[in-house]
Order: sequence, then C-alpha cells, then structure tokens
Amino acid sequence: MARINAFLELVVKQKGSDLHLISGNPPRVRLNGETFPVKYRDLTADETRDLLYEIMTPLQRQHFEQENGVDFAYEAEGLARFRVNVFEHLRGIGAVFRVIPTEVMSLQKLGLPPVLKNFCRQRKGLILVTGPTGSGKSTTLAAMIDFINRERKGHIITIEDPVEFIHPNRNCLISQREVGSHTPTFAHALHSALREDPDVVLVGELRDLETIHLALTAAEMGILVMATLHTSGAASSVDRIINVFPPGEEAFVRTMLSTSLVGVISQQLLPTADRKGRVAALEIMINNAAVANLIREGKTEQLDNVIQSGGMQGMQRMDTALRRLLDAKLITGEDAYMKARNKAEFEQFRDDFEADESADASEPATAGEPPAG
Repeated sequence: MARINAFLELVVKQKGSDLHLISGNPPRVRLNGETFPVKYRDLTADETRDLLYEIMTPLQRQHFEQENGVDFAYEAEGLARFRVNVFEHLRGIGAVFRVIPTEVMSLQKLGLPPVLKNFCRQRKGLILVTGPTGSGKSTTLAAMIDFINRERKGHIITIEDPVEFIHPNRNCLISQREVGSHTPTFAHALHSALREDPDVVLVGELRDLETIHLALTAAEMGILVMATLHTSGAASSVDRIINVFPPGEEAFVRTMLSTSLVGVISQQLLPTADRKGRVAALEIMINNAAVANLIREGKTEQLDNVIQSGGMQGMQRMDTALRRLLDAKLITGEDAYMKARNKAEFEQFRDDFEADESADASEPATAGEPPAG
C-alpha cells in the first residue's frame, strides 16, 4: 500500500474534500470549506516528492518534470478515487488531492431542483454547468449523467481531465475518455466523438475556441452536450462563449447559441448553518423564447431580468436561491451576504456577533492524525 494512503484515509474518514501536501508544511485537510493542519511534522521537499512519485506512472513523472505540473486520477483501493494536481512551488513540490466519492449521488439526494431532470430529458442541445473551482460542478454533472444512464437507452461519452466519477453501464453504454491518456486534447476527443454515435457527450471543460465550436456543432447535430465553464453566473457564461470567437463571427455564434442552448446551471457551495456540511445554491436559466431572443440580439445584460421573471418555469436567480436556503435555516445570514450578487438585499440578515477566538488563538484547530504506518 502506498504510504500516502494513510493521509488519504484520514481525509475520507473525516469526510473532508481535499488533502494538501505542500513541502515545508504539515499536511492539511479541507473540511466543509476550511483547511486544518494534520497533527504531523512539516514535510520536506524530498519526502513529499517520494510520496508523490510512489503513486505516479513513469509517463506522469515525465510530464511533471517537463511541465512542472501534472493532473491525474489516483485510486486508493478500498478507499476512494482522487483527482490529483502535482506542482512545483517556491519550497519544492506540492500536491492537492480532491476526493471523488465512490457512489454517484442522485439528483434527489443532492437536493437539486426538479428542473434539472427536464434538462437531462432533452435529446439535443448544450447544457452548461458553471461556477468557481470547488463549487460542485463535477458532482452535479455526475448526478445528471447517472439520471440519464438509468432512464434512457443510448451511448454516453465522457471526456475528462482526469476521469473522475466512474459510471457503470446501466441502461446506457458509457465510454469514458481521459485527456492525456486516451486522447491528446478535449477538442480532439470531441471531434472523434461526432463519429462515435453518441447520444450524450460530457465535456469536462470548455477551454478553447476549437472545443467550444465543436460543442456547439455537436449540439446542433442532435447530440446532448453537457459541459462546464469557470464563470460566476448564467449571463456571464453566455458572454464567455460568445467572446471566445473572433469579432466577425459573433453574430453567427449568437444565433447558433440561441438555438442550441438548453440552459445554464450556475452554482456555489456554502457551509451549512451548523458547520457540519455544505449545501449548493443554484442559479438556473432556461433557454425559452425570451432568452433566445436576447442572446441573438446581443442583449445579455437583460438576461437577469428574464431569469427573475421565469420562476414558474423553474428559473431562479442566485440571490433567490440564497434567500430560500436562508429561510430554511440551512445557511447563515453572514454566508448568504458573502455569496450574494446584490449584497444590499442581504444586509439585514448579517449575523451581528463577536466570535470568541481565544481557544483558537492558543491552540490551532487540527484535523487529527493519520493512521499508523
């Protein structure tokens, strides 16, 4: 068993989301959005490198040494899968392990709105899941893929960097491809997917012009394409897609997007009020006639108004989602204020308290000790 598994076991047992191994520091675990040091000594650069090289393939080591960084997936047998990023830094080498749950949670278990099932039932078009890093985009997409896998009979292709959730064949045949291992780029895999008779294609990230163009083309060809973007809202996601293209092609892309877009899910993760977990707040935009018209005419600044008035169809603004979580006492007023777009609407809910940090000042919080060995 790899020595690093002792630290990974600690993360899983404490229901953490990430393990940080940064040479010159003790290991740290992220629990419910905050990082805590493990009761362990500082790791040296050589020690950290040895821990990481033990689980890396020769190809991954070569890529790391050439590029000073590498992404890959690591499976600790009997424990979990992890998405790993290894990088060079000022004091040596570092790595972050993101826990990928073994079980794919359903849309219902995640507490996601019913409208997401309607998105999954579409036979063609583009669905965007957006949000900052660590906002749960992969978990939401995995739940949507699982819903399709149980309800439909077809061929699902996922293109990821690296492959995260492993989907068994249920009603669908599933082909999972990893950038770097099975294909050189997202664009190359997506171009190939157009000839592989897919019903659904999941693209881990829309990174460049070629990938975005191919995703739009696939959506127009009768394929349901699901993809992620690192944007902070539905309207900004539309702008990001359009602005990638050269100025002379914007009108064509707006028309293309107005007809192919199914909807946009923009999400954030917030700590629960009891600080024992996290909950997702979702902004949802559905491409109805009004949305399509605004996209086509380049009036994306008005999309928020359509989202606000489209509640009966299942649309909701981020601030509406936050207010619902706040009313249900699932999150605190302070957290809602910090994540809100229009902070003036949440000013009245900010918790007015003075935190007593005397205990923390004398002894920092820790995440426990790794198992022996």
